[in-house]
Amino acid sequence: MLASMNAAAQVVPDTLAQRVKACVACHGQEGRATTDGFYPRIAGKPEGYLYNQLRNFRDGKRTYPMMTYMVAHLTDSYLQEIASYFSSLNPPYAAPQASIADASMLERGRVLVKLGDVGKKIPACVACHSEKMTGVAPFIPGLLGLPRDYLVAQLGAWKTGSRHAHAPDCMQSVAKQLSADDIAAVSAWLASQTMPADTKAVRQSDIAGFKLPIACGSVLP
Repeated sequence: MLASMNAAAQVVPDTLAQRVKACVACHGQEGRATTDGFYPRIAGKPEGYLYNQLRNFRDGKRTYPMMTYMVAHLTDSYLQEIASYFSSLNPPYAAPQASIADASMLERGRVLVKLGDVGKKIPACVACHSEKMTGVAPFIPGLLGLPRDYLVAQLGAWKTGSRHAHAPDCMQSVAKQLSADDIAAVSAWLASQTMPADTKAVRQSDIAGFKLPIACGSVLP
């Protein structure tokens, strides 16, 4: 009798929310990110983007041992379910990080984000990630609400070639043109920004004449 009661007490509901408990251990409750600066918010990110990143970890285009271990044997359909689940969430954002960057660094970051650098063939971040920098659904992520250290690490990974996406890899092309100071400036400026009232990604179909400034294999027509 006691054994059967213990067995009943240990029944775990078979829901997707229960199955992604391992994800929120690092990415925070509901995928809203933690305060350590290295794990990004995944809640509310465009579904196509999340799906692509899960596949990239599984297929070796992105390398992080814990992520690779977790998704190594998952099917495309299961990864799509996970992407859809986190994309549907919209918990509140944390306040932006207090910046330690000086005014000149922040201004360089703002210029790169808003205008780019024609001389270095760097397109403005807003040209792809939307004017309000919350992303373009279904494939392009927002860049606001992410920790500075995470942004530095990912831009650095693209620059050095340790992070890849589907060819042509537009982010790697951009990152290769960024100096270390540029990466620091962009990351500091983005991490210091307050989220707009509407934090959701703009749908690609809602942007008249939407066209990326460079070819990008991760963004389907």
